[in-house]
Amino acid sequence: MTEPSPEQILVVAPRGRDGELMRALLDKQGLAAALVPAVDQLAPAVETAGCAVITQEALSADAAHTFRAALAKQPPWCDFPMIVLTSAGQRVESNLGNVTVLERPVGPETLIAAVRTALRARRRQYEARAAIQQRDQFLAMLGHELRNPLAAIMLASEHADPDKREQRLEMIARQANHLARLVDDLLDVARVTSGKVQLRREAVDIDDVLRTCIETLGERARSRGITIELATTSGLVVDGDTVRLEQVMSNLLANAIKYSPTGRTVRVSTIRAGDTCEIRVRDQGIGIAADMLPRVFELFAQADGSLDRADGGMGIGLTLVDRLVRLHGGEVRVASAGLGRGSEFVVRLPIGTRSAVVQTAHAPSRERALPVRVVLVEDNADIREMTAAMLAEIGCDVEVAADGVDGVDRIVRSRPELALVDIGLPGIDGFEVARRVRATIGTPLLLVAVTGYGRDQDRAQASAAGFDLHVAKPLRADDLVELVERSRRAP
Repeated sequence: MTEPSPEQILVVAPRGRDGELMRALLDKQGLAAALVPAVDQLAPAVETAGCAVITQEALSADAAHTFRAALAKQPPWCDFPMIVLTSAGQRVESNLGNVTVLERPVGPETLIAAVRTALRARRRQYEARAAIQQRDQFLAMLGHELRNPLAAIMLASEHADPDKREQRLEMIARQANHLARLVDDLLDVARVTSGKVQLRREAVDIDDVLRTCIETLGERARSRGITIELATTSGLVVDGDTVRLEQVMSNLLANAIKYSPTGRTVRVSTIRAGDTCEIRVRDQGIGIAADMLPRVFELFAQADGSLDRADGGMGIGLTLVDRLVRLHGGEVRVASAGLGRGSEFVVRLPIGTRSAVVQTAHAPSRERALPVRVVLVEDNADIREMTAAMLAEIGCDVEVAADGVDGVDRIVRSRPELALVDIGLPGIDGFEVARRVRATIGTPLLLVAVTGYGRDQDRAQASAAGFDLHVAKPLRADDLVELVERSRRAP
């Protein structure tokens, strides 16, 4: 018998020419079949073959003992399918598992249909196994990616040298931002792959998007000795979401920087290609193997533990690129001449009209005094202390509460312009806080849910409870400034 394969049917029919006839029938239908002399020889194939067709007489107690033991040890994903051909009055042992019984004489169409059904079910099992393997690989990588910045933060926070304080704070900020990006990527890929991302479309100057991304990533490139060159510009606008397009281009540029050796150049260009705007990002980096090219946009597919992982990442950035570009009605493709010969990513997006270009609003200056009364309801002591300190630095009068009941009391008593309320609170949760506050003092305040839960249903639940806004942790200083400014503009 040749090495079993996921599409192979193993036939066990020890009497007469039954086995040869069944194999010939299956072969005629384009189904790969192989003869097996005895049931006990099926044991090594339980996890690798497609299914088995077995005649009743092959299932004697002695011959089936080894096979039953192998079936009992199948991994959770595996449920080896068998088709047993019986004669009238014969019974099949109940402990054999995934068995389809056909009583002889069996018509060719009936046997073929049963085999095809068994193979379809078997393919789903192999797909489940692949998904489990991808999940386990991803979880292992996630642990690695989270531990690295956490280790740096812990070491920096425990380092006692006062002369290194500024350096430690910069390191903590850098690693915390890295953690935030990891979480944002995880949430984004979940939303995009489930079709829950809504684009805020406007006419976007694609050259401006690229300049912004190049400026943002400039320090990272310089630290690695890499030059980013905007070689040609098209002056085109596309109909899209500025934030999401910046995410696409940032991911492509960050990927090029990450896999380029020191001293190389990343070349970016935009041109018109028919009725599309074509953006090219070409690097002189490690390149992509030919067998990997068709899979680079698959979720977790590029998560290769053998790669240099000094810059981190979980291998989901290119998946986000592909999904977001498709949401815009465009396409992205990749080319590489092979390992060590660089890569080029090409994005094509539908061209829009310049008349509708929207200028990006600048964040309000932190230097402006913001005499806003704020109540912060947060049960995590460290987050509560640091957020309150940041609010005070930008000119707010801040009251804090560590649980939901105290939060309601403080909001109702002080009637602030802004209330920042965590959802997972002791006593009563943030949703109940919002309901009680709205029932007592109505609407003249900006009530914001600040939480680690960022799904669409979480936002809907927050809105139904009475929150004006739902923002995801972690809150940065710019986020707080914007919320305070918004509360000042509120009627």
